[in-house]
Parts: sequence; C-alpha cells; structure tokens
Amino acid sequence: MSSFNKTSLMQRREVIMGLAAGSIVPFVSGCADNASLGRSQLMLVSDGQLAQLSDQAWRDSLGRERVLRDPGYTRRLNRVGQRVVDASGQGHLDWEFVVFDSDTVNAWVLPNGKVGFYKGILDLMETDDHLATVMGHEVGHVAGRHSAERASQQIAAQVGVSLLTSALGANQNTVEYSDDIGAALGMGVTLGVILPYSRQHEYEADRLGVDYMARSSYDPRQAIDFWVAMSTLHRGSTAEFMSTHPSDENRIAAMRSHMTARGYT
Repeated sequence: MSSFNKTSLMQRREVIMGLAAGSIVPFVSGCADNASLGRSQLMLVSDGQLAQLSDQAWRDSLGRERVLRDPGYTRRLNRVGQRVVDASGQGHLDWEFVVFDSDTVNAWVLPNGKVGFYKGILDLMETDDHLATVMGHEVGHVAGRHSAERASQQIAAQVGVSLLTSALGANQNTVEYSDDIGAALGMGVTLGVILPYSRQHEYEADRLGVDYMARSSYDPRQAIDFWVAMSTLHRGSTAEFMSTHPSDENRIAAMRSHMTARGYT
C-alpha cells in the first residue's frame, strides 16, 4: 500500500473513531437560544411542524388509550397541572391534562402542551407535591424545547452518517465494508451523541421542574422523596450508558445539588 493510501486509511479510521466517541458531529446551522435553559440549541424542526405532529400524536393517543372518567383524578390532575403551568411561563400553549385508565406507571407530555398521566402513577403519589414533581418535569421538557432539539439532533446525525458512509463506500479499499461501517457509525453516533443529550434533557427537566414546584408553592423537597420511592421500581433496569434516562442515583444526586444551590433544602 502506498504512503498516500496508508495516510488516507488512517484519516478515515480517525474519523470513524471520532464519530464513535461523539467528538465529531455534523455541523448544521440553525441554533437558537433558550432562556429557560441558558444555552443555545440545534433547531432544524419548525414550531409548525412540531405542532402538527403533536396534534396528530394526541389524537392517536386519545383514540388508542382508554380515558379515565373519574372526576376525582381529573380534578386533581388539572388543579396541579394548571398551577405548575402558570408558574412556568408556558401559558401561551393550549394545555390539556388527561388521565388514562391504566396501571402503567408513567406520564408524558407533547410539545403542544398535551399531558398524559396514567392512573398507575397517580395512585403512587401520596401528595400533590409528588404529582407536582412529575408535572413540573414534564412541563420542563416543553419549556426546554427538548422534543424539537432531539428531533434536530437525530436529523443531523442521520445526515452526517449517510454522507460519511457514502464517501467511505466510494473508495475501493472500503467499498466492500460500507454496510458494516455505516452500522458502526450509526451506533457510535447513538451512544456518543443522541443518548447523552437525552440524559441531559432529563437533568434539565428535573431542574426546571423543581423550580416550577417552588414557584407554584409546592414543596420541592418532596421531589427527592418521590424519586427515591420510584427508584425501588427500577431495579435491574438498563445501564445508564445505554439508556435515555439517568440512573436513579445520578438523578437524585443532581437534584439534591440543584436544590442546595437554590436554597430549597
């Protein structure tokens, strides 16, 4: 092999290793500042696109899930939800809070302000402060524009991997391995870029959620109690390295640190 080919191959290997480590990310213009987070975000998805997708997802959820008609659950969710939203500064959205009749221990939010709580998680919440913990976290995702940022990151990652795979595959020394290289690069970007950003989003939503609790006169200290109790349900779950969520220990430690800094403890 000529010295030129050896050098080119070494450069390609460095590129692959860089992507796998998450140190090389496709550059795409489209950053926006987010005052709630105090940082800029990659934004390749318009608010209109996100609203359209969110509306459709909400309609699909209402058609697929069974809505709980118990007025006690509904009143509680709406009472806490509205207080947290008012404290968050996100009142410009058309918020809607729905309880789904399922023992599933989960809650989620769409970027358009549609919030779904399952009966299973509400039954575990002994106080409204516990409910406000999760509600604040979900509203924090909306204020953080995390859905738009995550979608933008995935778009940028896919474009970068496709371009690099095509460039490598065009070379005679790598063409027969182009599929394997593409798969390896895809895994590298997933582990090195997309999942860590998802964990960052979870930490940010936790911090914003605790702040919203305090502003809406709920006790932010009870957020720790709730997540400690929830951690007992996660034994044997996926390792943090391969997860979109932080480990329970890291999440609770980060929340304690934020609360101390804010003077909530």
